[in-house]
Amino acid sequence: MTSLQTQCYALLKQIPRGKVTTYGELAQALDTKAYQAIGQILKRNPNLVEVPCHRVVKSNGEVGDYVDGVEQKVALLAEEGVAVKEGRVVDFEERLFRF
Repeated sequence: MTSLQTQCYALLKQIPRGKVTTYGELAQALDTKAYQAIGQILKRNPNLVEVPCHRVVKSNGEVGDYVDGVEQKVALLAEEGVAVKEGRVVDFEERLFRF
């Protein structure tokens, strides 16, 4: 595992239930502009239960992709109290977690 992966997964574990963050927030916290690399790291997450990458959404509040499918991502967010309507997080600014 690369240093960037390790750091990224450690940050993801900090996001509380009921909150989401963005690829951009993650990249900024990691001091990188490698947004696509962040997406690839999340795609390769070896432990979806321990490392909650379902809590990462697009900067406009859209849910975005998920390795187990968008419907599963929406279901996981709903279990945590994060409502999604028409593909976007409801009350996105209030739900946004910044590092």
